[in-house]
Amino acid sequence: MKIVLIATLSLAILLGSAGCGAKEETTMSIATENSTVTNDEITAEDKSSFASGIATEEEPPENDVAAKESTDNEEYVLNDEIEERCPAAFTMTRSDVKYGEFTHNTYYSETCGLERGYSILLPSDYSEDKKYPVLYLLHGIFGDEYSFSNDPTNKLKEIVGNFAADGLIDETIIVCPNMYASSDPDQKPAFDAEACLPYDNFINDLVNDLMPHIESEYSVLTGRENTYLAGFSMGGRETIFITLQRPELFGYVCAISSAPGIVPSHDNFMTHPGQIQESEMKFADGAITPDIFIICCGTKDSVVGTFPKSYHDLLEANGADHIWYEINGADHDNNAIKSGIYNLFKQIAYSKKHN
Repeated sequence: MKIVLIATLSLAILLGSAGCGAKEETTMSIATENSTVTNDEITAEDKSSFASGIATEEEPPENDVAAKESTDNEEYVLNDEIEERCPAAFTMTRSDVKYGEFTHNTYYSETCGLERGYSILLPSDYSEDKKYPVLYLLHGIFGDEYSFSNDPTNKLKEIVGNFAADGLIDETIIVCPNMYASSDPDQKPAFDAEACLPYDNFINDLVNDLMPHIESEYSVLTGRENTYLAGFSMGGRETIFITLQRPELFGYVCAISSAPGIVPSHDNFMTHPGQIQESEMKFADGAITPDIFIICCGTKDSVVGTFPKSYHDLLEANGADHIWYEINGADHDNNAIKSGIYNLFKQIAYSKKHN
């Protein structure tokens, strides 16, 4: 069937009816005769953008002298207000701050019956004599444990390092797992229901294998107040699902630009059977829920469209407490990722200061 591409595929994926039935007009940068795109037409560049964000033009240098002087002259006042953009003060590389570096390690997954990998960002002065909170950060579709660690433009090292250097949060470990929890090493991600099942299986690998491994191999603080969860795109979808299923495990959560598929839905690539029904988009009665549960998305997200807002609408309709906000002008990109991670750490900082 003929498909006419009028821009990169990464600016068109997953737009369609939003999960709860509300339809909003969105601009597509791909024209098709049947509103369907096959897996074979997805380029390596597209896969990268789905995993860790569409490449955007470089913003002005965030470590220049003027920016540094400007930040030095302003006292940061911590509050619990959501900010759409991550301030330069937290993304710049400061000469007086030592930042951690990502390394790679493996663990055996009983869930998958395989040895699996993860990247981990330890504080620069990591010590076994000290214990640290942990953020589990989940990549998008077609990604792996290197998706975030190999992309310096997401500023993860700088954001967590600067927050800690300013005394706003404790030094924090970031774990970036491979979220494709398949028992078949030859199975690959694709846009069909069967190929997406390993993403839905990650909840079992995370809870039963990865988290116990991290807690046994590293000097970490345990308990929900010290355990955080965040994800982007497909990782955002699984972040919401995992949070609803196991809310007692995570004190602070952020789902960024979440992909469709938690509830039955259809997009330009596939029909999603749904992990749960719309009426189940809520916490169980009497459940211990996260102190902070954020859902966010760019207003110009050309990849997941209005699906994140549909999750917000369902959670709100079902009485599930959460914070929803949009990042004005952001696409499915690192502007959204930086905003979500910044606001997550900001809420952690505020909550722990006032509790």
